[in-house]
Amino acid sequence: MTAMDEHPVDTGAFLNDIEGHLLIAAARAEGRTAAARFTERLDWLTEGQRAELEGRFEAEYLALARLSWQRTAERGRQLRDEYEETYRRLRQRAAAWCLLGCALLAATGLVVLALALA
Repeated sequence: MTAMDEHPVDTGAFLNDIEGHLLIAAARAEGRTAAARFTERLDWLTEGQRAELEGRFEAEYLALARLSWQRTAERGRQLRDEYEETYRRLRQRAAAWCLLGCALLAATGLVVLALALA
């Protein structure tokens, strides 16, 4: 028995974690790039001021990106719930129509059988 057998890995969760880390890393890089672009026009800043402003800009950029992701995820959950409810109602309707069709078919068969025997 290997260590992998003793401790199974949830591959989906693992891949989601990796994707999350990559998204955060990309957002940080975008934030750093945007901060550098913003502060390069402010030539009167000292290096310390520039570094502090870039750090704050990057942190704000990341916070805004995270908020956007959270809103998107919440909207995705809402849409999934709405679609699941719609799908459930459609399934119930389809089942009801099938039962009605079977009942009509059975009733027709009984009527035909009764007329044939009469």
